[in-house]
Amino acid sequence: MDFGYDERTEELRKQLLDFMDSHVYPAEPVFLEQLAAGDDPWSAHPPIMEDLKAEARKRGLWNLFLPGEHGAGLTNLQYAPLAEIMGRVGRLAPEATNCAAPDTGNMEVLSLFGTEQQKKQWLQPLLDGEIRSAFCMTEPDVASSDATNIGTRIERDGDHYLINGRKWFSSGAMSPRCKILIVMGKTDPDAERHRQQSQILVPKDTPGVQLIRSMNVFGYDDADHGGHAEIVFDNVRVPAENIIAGEGEGFAIAQARLGPGRIHHCMRAIGMAERALELMCRRANERIAFGKPLAEQGVVQHWIAESRVKIEQARLLVLKTAWLMDTVGNQGAHTEIQAIKVGVPQMVTWVIDRAIQAHGGGGVSQEFPLANLYAHARTLHIVDGPDEVHRRSLARRELKKYR
Repeated sequence: MDFGYDERTEELRKQLLDFMDSHVYPAEPVFLEQLAAGDDPWSAHPPIMEDLKAEARKRGLWNLFLPGEHGAGLTNLQYAPLAEIMGRVGRLAPEATNCAAPDTGNMEVLSLFGTEQQKKQWLQPLLDGEIRSAFCMTEPDVASSDATNIGTRIERDGDHYLINGRKWFSSGAMSPRCKILIVMGKTDPDAERHRQQSQILVPKDTPGVQLIRSMNVFGYDDADHGGHAEIVFDNVRVPAENIIAGEGEGFAIAQARLGPGRIHHCMRAIGMAERALELMCRRANERIAFGKPLAEQGVVQHWIAESRVKIEQARLLVLKTAWLMDTVGNQGAHTEIQAIKVGVPQMVTWVIDRAIQAHGGGGVSQEFPLANLYAHARTLHIVDGPDEVHRRSLARRELKKYR
């Protein structure tokens, strides 16, 4: 395993770091001011974001996450350090470079499984950053950590499908720029357990699609990310050609989608931890307590040292996982994907928590990005499968070796 940056990665890193310094960091306060200026956060789309997108695209920093003909053609190992840099300003950098979830996963699904018509109608506008999208999988009435529990029905009705069900935490759906939903539901409840589900494209303005409310996350409405919606599908009718890859393929599509999605979350989380550590070190050098800087307090030095150790460990495991995904495929990297999905959120939550503590009251306020970073980091313990599900699977794999 060689984790050294190749020439292309190094060049993109330099370009992205320059873009962050010259445009993204200065845009942070402007973005928040513009977001707060309107009466309705859901109709607000800060103009600074479009400026950032135009600049990123001009610099060639666009669709970096997507391999193959539709994206930048980078490997997972090449993308990892770039996603880490973007994670330092998760509110801005991913969307500015058209690398923001859930659009990334939805673009991957369409590029891998979509028909030519589906790609033309929905993938291309997403690739161009003209629209946003949402992924509707999680449901309030079942334990969605087991995706086979899903109760939403997708029933064939002649040349159409009828969709009935309730979803929540459908990320991105609150944004008025969200135009398309990928909905997972059951087409055949009597089929084999992993062949009951299908995924289907539903334009958000289809009659019967009812946005009930925004789901807050630790008190944040996440309007800057497009929010998380509770949605009711009441006899929603869409053409049969909107089904993705055919009936019964929904679970397999979800697994193909979640592998890259999980590692992307972890890549960005490394950047979140690095920013938290940077803020902690700056604060420790600036603040005086009991006659000396915080940086000279032994407990604070312990936090800083432990943070560096934990970040480096997590980064190495993420890079190993990326390398395996590139060399032996997502299935061959299954154990490592689950390991980073457990280990990285645990690391980044700890580091941000220590940084908050070093900032005192300021750490939980809007004065610094730490509270928002923490809310996102804590959520990573749940999204794309809770820690306990991944630990269960990891334990079973280890135990199997000795049976």
